[in-house]
Parts: sequence; C-alpha cells; structure tokens
Amino acid sequence: MLDKQGIAKRIAREVKDGFYVNLGIGIPTLVANYVREDIEVEFQSENGVLGMGPFPFEGEEDPDIINAGKQTITTLPGASFFDSATSFAMIRGQHVDLTILGAMEVSDNGDIANWKIPGKMVKGMGGAMDLVASADNIIVAMMHTNKAGESKLLESCTLPLTGVQCVRKIVTNLAVLEVTEKGFLLLERAPGVSVEEIRSATKGRLVVPEEVPEMPV
Repeated sequence: MLDKQGIAKRIAREVKDGFYVNLGIGIPTLVANYVREDIEVEFQSENGVLGMGPFPFEGEEDPDIINAGKQTITTLPGASFFDSATSFAMIRGQHVDLTILGAMEVSDNGDIANWKIPGKMVKGMGGAMDLVASADNIIVAMMHTNKAGESKLLESCTLPLTGVQCVRKIVTNLAVLEVTEKGFLLLERAPGVSVEEIRSATKGRLVVPEEVPEMPV
C-alpha cells in the first residue's frame, strides 16, 4: 500500500499543463513535490499565494512565506501575494482548474466531510467550503481507513458535511476510485493490494471492473 508521499505522487499525475491548482491542508500539500518538470502549473493557496513551489529544504525556510496550513513553502519565479479577498474571488469565480483536498469521510455519491469532528476543538472551517462549492474538479487525498481500521469511504457521511456531491476522484493508500452514480468505481489498486482488501475496507457501494490494474509507481 501507499504512504502519504505515494498518494501525493499518484495525484500529481492528474495535474495537467497550464492548470491552476489549489492544495488543501495535509497530504495535498505534498503534491507540489511530484509534478512533472516539463509542465507549467500554478499552485494557489487561499491565504493569498499564487505560484507555490516545493517545500523548502531544512535550513532554507522563510517563516514569512507560508501556505494555508501555516507550513513554510517556496515560491517560483513570477509568484504573487495578495489578500484573502482576492484569493477567494479566484476560487468563487471558478478560476481554479483542480482542487486537491484531504478528508475525514467521503460518501459514495461524492459528499465530503473534512472540517469538524463533533466534540473536538476545531480551528475553523478554513476555505474548504468555498472550494467545494465552487470547484468542478475535486480530488480527495486520504487514508482508506481511520486509526481504528474503520472505513472512511462510506454510503453516507456520519460527520458534518463540507460539501454535497462534489468529489470526482479519491486517491487512498489502497486505491484510486472515481465517484459515479453507482458508487465508487475502482480504477487502480495500490502496489501489492488485492481487490478483496479494498472491498473489505470500503463501506460504500463499490463497483469493481473485471480487470483492475495495479497503480504504476
């Protein structure tokens, strides 16, 4: 199965030349490290950055240059900085081609819950609700199960929703899945992972083709 870096590396294959991409907190921030060098991509962060690069090497961090998750980042030549109002105008105006988010739960009709666990302290909902309301192309990066081994891919979410019927594709440590009218369509298996392992870890409706290729590494 994949680790967090492996999930990010697989999602990076979904990033196309000329895309404007918003990276959510957590695993999605790692995607910038794996985008092909022969394409041009603009990474946007809702705290007001356009033109993010890979994470800085240790000792080269600039504490004044951070992403929405307050992690230090690098910027590429031509990067720009602006206020949150301008940043959210980009998002709400649908100028972002791809949004990559983490999630606590995803339902088999594309609902996403990623901002709150009742009873636990939450810093705020952040920009996720604007992103899911405005974006047409959302990929979720997540672990297939929680720490207790319970599925996070469900028939319906149990946690407060961030967005409804908005997720298109999910990349987990076990598989790549597409959200369809019939449920989660299994597109690829992680290296060394069987279809039965994916079945047992998925509580939502799972559509399994006759042939499910192993994910290229």
